[in-house]
Amino acid sequence: MKIMAINAGSSSLKFSLIDMDNKEVLLSGVFERIGIEGSNYTLKNKDFKIRQEEELTDHYSAVKILMEKITELKIITSLEEIDGIGHRVVHGSDVYSKSVVITDKVLEDIIKFSDLAPLHNPANVLGIKAFKEALPNTPMVAVFDTAFHQTMEKKDYLYPVPIKWYEEYNVRKYGFHGTSHCYIAKRISEIKEKDNLRIISCHLGNGGSVTAIKDGKCIDTSMGFTPLAGIMMGSRSGDIDPSIIPYVMEKYGKSAGEVIDDLNKKSGFLGISEISNDTRDVLEAMADGNEKCSLAVDMFVKSVVKYIAQYYVELGGCDVIAFAAGIGENNNLIRLKIMESLAALGVIADIEANNTNREEKKISSKDSKIECWVIPTDEELMIAMDTVELIK
Repeated sequence: MKIMAINAGSSSLKFSLIDMDNKEVLLSGVFERIGIEGSNYTLKNKDFKIRQEEELTDHYSAVKILMEKITELKIITSLEEIDGIGHRVVHGSDVYSKSVVITDKVLEDIIKFSDLAPLHNPANVLGIKAFKEALPNTPMVAVFDTAFHQTMEKKDYLYPVPIKWYEEYNVRKYGFHGTSHCYIAKRISEIKEKDNLRIISCHLGNGGSVTAIKDGKCIDTSMGFTPLAGIMMGSRSGDIDPSIIPYVMEKYGKSAGEVIDDLNKKSGFLGISEISNDTRDVLEAMADGNEKCSLAVDMFVKSVVKYIAQYYVELGGCDVIAFAAGIGENNNLIRLKIMESLAALGVIADIEANNTNREEKKISSKDSKIECWVIPTDEELMIAMDTVELIK
C-alpha cells in the first residue's frame, strides 16, 4: 500500500509518500511560504533533490503541483495508486483518543477545536480540504497529536483551578508530540521485545516535551493546555509563574496577547542567549565563550532533567530513557549533560557511543541502571501506520 503522510501548517505543507510494504519513502518534501512572496517547494528521495521557486497562492495550488509532479517524476504512474492519506492534526480535544477516518463530522470537530489550537487546527483543515478536492475518492485519516496522551488519569491532566474551567471550557492538560512519543514507545518495545516497560521519552527539538510511558500508555507529559508549558524550548519559555504575565503587562504596557507572544516566540534559548532559537548557533557561541549561551544550555538541561526525575518517581523507576527529535538525535553534548545530571538515578553514559549522532543506538554504559537510547523519531511513518490500520 502507498500512503501519503501530510503535515499542513498555516504557510507550509510537508509530506511523505511511503510504500508501506517495505516502509520505503518514495518521495518527501515541503511546500513553503504558501500565500507569501518567495514561495517554493522541495521534493526529494534517495535518487534526487529538486528545489523550485513557484507561486503558491494557497494550499490547493500546492497540492495541485504535488499531484502533477508525483506522476511527472514517475514516482507512481497514476494517482489511484495512493491508497490513503494520513493527516497530522494537532488538537483532538478529549474527544479523540485515537486516530480516525475523516468524515464530515470529524472535520467539523477539528474546526470546532480550533479555539484550543488557533495556529494549528485551521491549517490542518486547509490541508484536509485541499487533498479532499484533489483526491475525492481516497480515504483520509486524522492522526491527532493529543491522542496518545488521552490515557492520562484525571489527577494527572486536571489543573488545581476552579473545576468549572474544565467542565465548561475544557481547561486541562492535553499534551502534544503524541505521534512522536507513541512511535518511540513502540520502537523501544520492539528493541527490548517486551511491552511492560517504563519509558521516559524525550522529544527534544525547537519544540520539546518529555512523556512518562508505562506499558505502552502515557501516564503524564510535560506540555499542557498548550505547547507553551513544560520544558524550556527554542523560543518558548516552558513553565513559568503565571503572575509574571500581569506584572510584565503593567511594566511594559503590553496586552496579555503580546506577553503570550513573547513567551512563545521570544523566550527559551532565544530569550536567554539573545542570539538564536537554534541550539546549534547557541552551542557555537558557547564554545567561543558566550556566557549567556552557556547559561541557556544549562537551563535547558535542568528543565529536562527535572521532568525526567519527576517521571522516574511517578513510574516507580525507569527502564529506558529515549532521546529523539532535532536536539535529542543530533546533539551529543546536550545528551551527555542530561545523562551526567542523572547520576543520582544510576545513569552512566557510554561516551563513545554517545558521540555518534543520527542513528538508533544505546548510549548508556553496561553498568547504567537505566538504559539510554537515541531513537530517531518517524512521525510520518507513524501517521502512515495508523492510516493503513484504519483504511484496511
